[in-house]
Amino acid sequence: MNKLDLSGVGVALVTPFQRNETKSVDYTALERLLEHCISNGVNYFVVNGTTAENPVLSVDEKQLVLQFVLKVTAGRIPVVFGIGGNNTHALVEELEAFNTDGVSAILSASPYYNKPSQEGIYQHYAALSAASPLPLILYNVPGRTSSNMSAQTTVRLAKNFGNIVAIKEASGNLDQITEILLERPADFQVISGDDNLTFAMMALGAEGVISVSGQGVPEVFCTMVNHLSAGQWIQARAAHLSLYDLTNQLFEEGNPVGIKALLEARGITTAAVRLPLVEASSDLKNSLIASLEVLSLV
Repeated sequence: MNKLDLSGVGVALVTPFQRNETKSVDYTALERLLEHCISNGVNYFVVNGTTAENPVLSVDEKQLVLQFVLKVTAGRIPVVFGIGGNNTHALVEELEAFNTDGVSAILSASPYYNKPSQEGIYQHYAALSAASPLPLILYNVPGRTSSNMSAQTTVRLAKNFGNIVAIKEASGNLDQITEILLERPADFQVISGDDNLTFAMMALGAEGVISVSGQGVPEVFCTMVNHLSAGQWIQARAAHLSLYDLTNQLFEEGNPVGIKALLEARGITTAAVRLPLVEASSDLKNSLIASLEVLSLV
């Protein structure tokens, strides 16, 4: 199986909604967002991740959004699709039935709510590995799943399954991340899942990031990651620090509430979200506009 290069900036896409009664998907805005990202240096897209509000999208909407993204990108950059959950058997069936045409890899978060043991997490991903027709990217995000995938479990999976090619690490634990970097196989990639830890993680040896804020301000975010990849630490640090406050603002009222408000301020899509999420407050919207002014992006 060909190894996928996940270095640089991947973007966990929002799903733009219209401001109507059903909050229907706004495909015109989605195309604007895709072109905005590609023209400013994003390296690949992640469709149907948490940032996409996937729990409130229907099966048909998920497929339509994926096909639209594939059509618009037209092979210019890779597309990764998110398939995750806490019912291993159901996920195996979904993977076996998945239409892989045009998709480069699957991103799958560690099971949420069940709080499995490390052995349970390992066996879950072992089953997905056997079923997946595409490379698999692990996703450790304890803040959403309520359980942490240890460095030992990550490395064990990386060494035992050739189609498990990377991890999106959002534990926020730099000691854990360092252990993975020290023990991983040579061709296993470590990707930041936390925008404000990207500088630190890439300094330690991570290859890149799957970002939320990268779609809102790709002009600055991609520049930062490019500097990091080139070992230009002073320039990268300046870009990182310039984004620090903005990135924190994006998560003040939850994700993707903040990034959608930022994208609205930039004229790309509305800030509309589906319940149980609610739209960003006026205070947050004003704070984001002020941050964009500091960056000279409005």
